Amino acid sequence: MSETQTPHETDIVIAGGGLVGLTAALALASGAAGAPFRVVVVDALDPKSVVDAAYDGRNSSIAYSSWRLFEALGVADRLQGREQPINDILVTDGKVREGASPMFLHFAAAEIADETGDAPLGHFVENRHLRAALLEAVAQCDGIELIAPAKVADVAYEPGYALMTLEDGRTIKADLCIAADGRGSPVREKAGIKTIGWGYEQAGIVTTMVHDKPHEGVAQEYFLPGGPFAVLPMTGNRSSLVWTETKTVAADLMALDDEAFAAEARDRFGTYLGDCRPEGPRWSYPLSLQLARDYVKPRLALVGDAAHGIHPLAGQGYNLGVRDVAALVDVLVESRKVGLDIGALTVLDRYQRWRRFDSTALAVMTDGLNRLFSNDIGPLRVVRDLGLGLVNQFGPARRLFMRQAAGAVGDLPTLMRG
Repeated sequence: MSETQTPHETDIVIAGGGLVGLTAALALASGAAGAPFRVVVVDALDPKSVVDAAYDGRNSSIAYSSWRLFEALGVADRLQGREQPINDILVTDGKVREGASPMFLHFAAAEIADETGDAPLGHFVENRHLRAALLEAVAQCDGIELIAPAKVADVAYEPGYALMTLEDGRTIKADLCIAADGRGSPVREKAGIKTIGWGYEQAGIVTTMVHDKPHEGVAQEYFLPGGPFAVLPMTGNRSSLVWTETKTVAADLMALDDEAFAAEARDRFGTYLGDCRPEGPRWSYPLSLQLARDYVKPRLALVGDAAHGIHPLAGQGYNLGVRDVAALVDVLVESRKVGLDIGALTVLDRYQRWRRFDSTALAVMTDGLNRLFSNDIGPLRVVRDLGLGLVNQFGPARRLFMRQAAGAVGDLPTLMRG
């Protein structure tokens, strides 16, 4: 038989070699949480293109618990010198050119140091560096085969296996298929899994800003009527600007030249970082909320944005995907140890029950916060400002929010426990 007629057999095939897909492959194949699996990853993009600075200007906030998974998988070591610890988070409300409200919410890593061992609340990493570190680790893991660039044409789900067919005719036979192929997941759509959600009349602008004064590892979330204006610390005297605006305003801002854009940013930045100016290109992304109605079907599990896409105001999108991965690994390892079929719906339902509440709750929370703060309604401004001030003054509530942001509460999977 020809190569295109003989299926390549493996334990698990992953559709999507982005941040979540590569993390899943490493977690499954490394054996860090138990017996390793043989994994094949299929991705449509050339791995060389996704580590280029021009491909993606976004950064990822890696929560404390997600960083522990990185340490277990050997990824944290590969990011040394390329990650910025997040020591404090400051949340404020205000108006353009009028300054911030006197009410604010301050999270300090030192306040929960007894639980985290003096670790920061998280780390901020450029996506290109994160992809490079994951790809390096994947290349050195014997249990992973990366097929890229290659596109998935179809996946058939049979009683005993999943059969993935690529556009070039190659086929991959596996006990389980994992869809990590993003919000528009073709694998999810071909499986007939519906989604619920809505688009926001907002777009997110992302660029890097250079400033004169050091940021001291402080992440700032400044809620403005058009949407949150986040200043997130990067290595050196640089910050990632994640600027949410109405679609119309965002389009106008994207059309400005660098100096005019910098002037608009300064009106919101203020002077606490000294003079600031954009560095490199800008990107703009439409914002939406999307939840899959089901996270699993026989022989199929959804992870990351294929399962849930949320508003970026809390910086938790990738961390949700990491928690998906860690939970799925625990379920699959435990099932294999007792001789269960890892692709059976009874096994995969355990993963769905574990992850559905967490991801839905965070989606609802971020949606509610965006609606509460992204407006200029007087009575609401009073309520939300008082809320920020009260939480900041009440230590137990403030520390609970910090532990939530660090991902250090709840039923944590093995790889996230340290």
